[in-house]
Amino acid sequence: MAMAGKLLPLHLFSPSSNPSLSLRFPELKPSFSRLKTLRIRCVKKSERTRKQRYPSEKKQLKLKSKTLTDVKNKDEGFWRLSKLGVPVGKDPGKDYLGVCDALLEAIAKVLEFPVASMLPPEAFSVVRKSFDARKLLKEPKFVYTVDMDVGKLLSLEPRTWDFISRLETKIGIVEHVPQERASDDLISIIHDCKRIHEGIGLKDGGHNIHPEGSYKSPTINKPKIAVVGSGPSGLFASLVLAELGAEVTLIERGQAVEQRGRDIGALVVRRILQSESNFCFGEGGAGTWSDGKLVTRIGRNSDSVLATTGKNYRIEVIPQLVDNLHCNHEVMKTLVHFGAPRNILVDGKPHLGTDRLIPLLRNFRQHLQRLGVTIKFGMRVDDLIVENAQVVGVKVSDTGHELHSDSKMLGYDAVVLAVGHSARDIYQMLLSHKVDLVPKDFSVGFRIEHPQELINSIQYSALATEVCSGRGKVPVADYKVVKYVNGEDGGTTSSTGEKSRSCYSFCMCPGGQVVLTSTNPSELCINGMSFSRRASRWANAALVVTVSSKDFNALQFHGPLAGVEFQREFERRAATMGGGNFVLPVQTVTDFLENKLSATSVPPSSYRLGVKAANLHELFPIHITEALQRSILLFDNELPGYISKDALLHGVETRTSSPIQIPRNSDTYESISLKGLYPIGEGAGYAGGIVSAAVDGLYAGFAVAKNLDLYQGDIESVLGKAQKNTGLMKY
Repeated sequence: MAMAGKLLPLHLFSPSSNPSLSLRFPELKPSFSRLKTLRIRCVKKSERTRKQRYPSEKKQLKLKSKTLTDVKNKDEGFWRLSKLGVPVGKDPGKDYLGVCDALLEAIAKVLEFPVASMLPPEAFSVVRKSFDARKLLKEPKFVYTVDMDVGKLLSLEPRTWDFISRLETKIGIVEHVPQERASDDLISIIHDCKRIHEGIGLKDGGHNIHPEGSYKSPTINKPKIAVVGSGPSGLFASLVLAELGAEVTLIERGQAVEQRGRDIGALVVRRILQSESNFCFGEGGAGTWSDGKLVTRIGRNSDSVLATTGKNYRIEVIPQLVDNLHCNHEVMKTLVHFGAPRNILVDGKPHLGTDRLIPLLRNFRQHLQRLGVTIKFGMRVDDLIVENAQVVGVKVSDTGHELHSDSKMLGYDAVVLAVGHSARDIYQMLLSHKVDLVPKDFSVGFRIEHPQELINSIQYSALATEVCSGRGKVPVADYKVVKYVNGEDGGTTSSTGEKSRSCYSFCMCPGGQVVLTSTNPSELCINGMSFSRRASRWANAALVVTVSSKDFNALQFHGPLAGVEFQREFERRAATMGGGNFVLPVQTVTDFLENKLSATSVPPSSYRLGVKAANLHELFPIHITEALQRSILLFDNELPGYISKDALLHGVETRTSSPIQIPRNSDTYESISLKGLYPIGEGAGYAGGIVSAAVDGLYAGFAVAKNLDLYQGDIESVLGKAQKNTGLMKY
C-alpha cells in the first residue's frame, strides 16, 4: 500500500471517431489516441439529507436532476467549459483576461488533449474569470469559464477533431451551445428591432427579434412620458422609451453629476448638506457615490447580466431569496457602450467605482439628449395630476426655491416613477392619492470597518502581499457572510425569546470609506463607497439583521409607512448619540460584544466628518442588538480575526432597501391602484442595486411602450422572462 501513491495510471487506447468529422477531414487519421484513466473511487461518506445538506450539495442534486441530451453535431457551434482552475502562480493576474498558457493546460485536461501548447488560443474566449482563495484549497486559483469555437479550433488545429468527438456533456462543467451565446447592448437590440420592421437586413450577429416585426413607427403625436428619477431604473426606462419613439422628459430632483460632486464636496469638507443634492439624490441615484458594484442576485451568468456573484474569495454566500432571470445581458453591454471598461463583462465580481461611474453617466445623459429626451435637473415632483382615477401629469417645482410658489403643472400620457428608497415625501404623496403601498421587510444595523490589511490577511494569508493597494496580482480582498441566528446560536438564549432572523454582511466596500447618506440634518444614516482601485487602507461593510412588521409594531409604528418611521427612529437616535453636526456614534467590536464603553480612544475611521465613542447597545431594541452580537461571533468562526480591537462599528445603517413596495401589474408594470402610473426600481420595491434596478427599468420601458402602442411584439421574445418580486433581494 505504501507504493500506491506512486503507481502510474493505466492508459487504454480507444480508436472511435465521429462520422461527421471524418467526412470533413477524410485525409486525417487520429493523430493521438484518447487517454483513458482507470480511477479508484473512495467510499462515499454518509449522505446528508434535507436541511442537513450544504447548499453546494443541493446545487449538485439539482444539476443531476437535469436530463442530459446527446449532442449530434459536436463539431459545430461552441462548447462552454466551466470551472477551469489556474493556480495563482501560473496566472498573469486579475487584470489579464486573455487565454494564457496555464489556461490552455486546463482546457487540454478537459479535452484530454495531450499537448496543450498545440491548442490555438484564438479558438477560445474567456467568459468569466474569478478568484478563489478559500483556505480549503491547496493553492489559491483563478477560476475560468471559457467558450470554445469548434469551427475555429478545427480549422487552426485539425488534430483536435478526435478529441472533440469524444466530449461528453456535464451540466455546469462541459456544455454544448449550438450557436455563440452573445448579445448586443440595448441600443443595438432596439435598432435591430427597427430594421426588421423597416425590412432592412440585420447586420452580422444581429438579433432575430420578431419575425413579423415588433416595432411600430411613432405617430405624428408621440406619446409624452415623464420618468421621475435618474437612477439606473429611470435611465434605462428612458433609454428604451426614447429609442422606441416616445417623447420623454426625465425629471430629477437632484443635480447632474458635475454639480452633485461639488455639493457632496461641500458636505464632506464644510458640513453643508444640500437636501436635494447629496449621496442619495442626483444623477445616477444613490449608487453613483458608492462602490459601483455590478454584482446581482438575479441569476448567476444569467442572460440579462453577463457577470454576477460567482464564488466569494473565501465564503460562498447563499442568497436567501433568489430566482433566475432569463434574458439577454444587455445591461452590462450597455454600460460598456457608455464607457465602462470591458473587463466588467468577464470579471466574476465586477465593479466600477465612483470615479468611473461619473463619466459613464455623462455619456449616458448626452445620448439621451441626442435622442430628444428633455432632462430637468433640480426639479422636484410635488404631486400627481389625477383625473378620473388616472394620472395625466405631474406638479413640479424648482428645488432651488424653498417655497413652492414656482410650481408648474405638466401634462403626460404616463408617469414612470423611478425614485430611490430615500424619496420618503413621494411615498406620503402617493398615500394622498390612495395608491396601495405595502410594508416590506428590510434590514438595519451598523457599518463595520476593519483595516484592509487585516481583511487581506484573513482571506489570503501569505498571498496578502500580492494585493498592492489594488494594483497587485490578486483582487483586494473582500468578504460576504450570512447566518441565521436564534436562541441556540452561541450557546445562549435570547432574552426576548426571539425566533431566528437573518444576519449578514452587505454592500462590502474593500479599500473604501464610510460616507454620510442622510437627507435630513436631524437624522444620521451611512453607507460605504470606494473608487475603482479600492486603494483605501480601510474595508467596510454593512452588518445588518432583517426586520419586519412585527418589529415596527413593537415600537407602535403601523400602517403602510411603518418601515419608514422605523428607519427614522434610529436615524434620529444615532444623530443624538453622535452629538450633532453629522458626527457618528462608534464602538469597537470588542466593546460591543462586552457591552461596555472603554475610556481609551477608538481606532481611526475613514469617516471624514468625525466619530464619537458611544455605547451602541443603547441604539436598537435588545433583540436586534443580541442578534448582531451573535452574528459577529459566528462570522469570526468563518473569518478568524474578524473580531479585532481595530474593528469599529459605525451607527447607523438603515436604508439597505426600500421599506415599502408599490403593487403593480406583473405584465404591464402599471400600478394596480392608479392608472397611468408605473412604479419601478428600488424605491418601488422591485430591485436591489445598480444592475437589478437597470433590468427592471428596461423591462418597464418595453412594457410602457407596448401599452402606448409603440411596441407590438412579445417582450419576452426580446428580453426573456422577467423575474418577479425582485424587491425581496439585495446585491
